[in-house]
Amino acid sequence: MQKPSSQAQPAQPRAPAARRGEGRRATRSGDDRPELREAILDATAGLLAGRQFGDLAVSDILRAAGVSRGSFYFYFDSKHDVLGELVRRAVAGGHEAAAPWLASPSDKSAALRAGITAGARLWQAHAPILRAIVENWRTDPRLTTLWLEQMQSFTDAAVAQINADDVALRRLAGLDVAAIASSLTWLGERLYYLAAAGIPPFDDQDTLVDTLLHIWTSALYGTTPLGLPS
Repeated sequence: MQKPSSQAQPAQPRAPAARRGEGRRATRSGDDRPELREAILDATAGLLAGRQFGDLAVSDILRAAGVSRGSFYFYFDSKHDVLGELVRRAVAGGHEAAAPWLASPSDKSAALRAGITAGARLWQAHAPILRAIVENWRTDPRLTTLWLEQMQSFTDAAVAQINADDVALRRLAGLDVAAIASSLTWLGERLYYLAAAGIPPFDDQDTLVDTLLHIWTSALYGTTPLGLPS
C-alpha cells in the first residue's frame, strides 16, 4: 500500500477579485432598471447643490434617491463613481462650446468670445458638479485620471488649432506651444471654477468672459479683443 505523498501540492491560482459592484451586476439582474440609475445620479447632483462632496455619504444618496443599498452598488461602486459619471455628462458639451474658434474663423476674437461665453454658461448650468470635481479630483485615482483626461482633451484641441494658425505660430515662435495651450486651458478651469463658486469678480459673467478673452487674444495674437496691440 502506497503512502500518501508528502510533497505539497501547488496552490491553484485564484481568480481576480471582482470590483464591489461587478458581483452584484452579475447576480442581481432584477435591479437592472435604468430609472434607478438615473435616480441615483439626480439625487447626487441635487445633494451637491447644498453640500460638499467630501461630506456626502452613500447613505445620504440612498435616502435622497429612494433606492436600496443593493441597487446603488448594482450600478456604482462608490460615490466617486457617481461623481465621475455626472462629470462626464456635464462636460460633454465642452468641445461643442469651443467649436466656433476651432473652426478657424476669420474673426478669431469673436469666435473666442463665443466659445468662452458658452463655456461660462456650461459651468454655470453644472456648477455643483464641476465645483465638486475641481475640489476632489485628487482624492480618488479614477477621478484624477478622468479630470486630467478631460483637461488634456481641451489642451490637445487648442494645440491643433494653434498649429494650424500662422499668426499664432509666429506670435509663439520659440515657445512650447503645448505648454502655452495647457496654461490657457488650466487658467480657464480655475476662473470658471471661481465663477461657479460665486467668487468676485468672476461671479460676474461679463468680467469673466472679458478677462479670459483678453488673456487668450494677447497670448496667441498679440492683440486685445478690440484688435489693438497688447
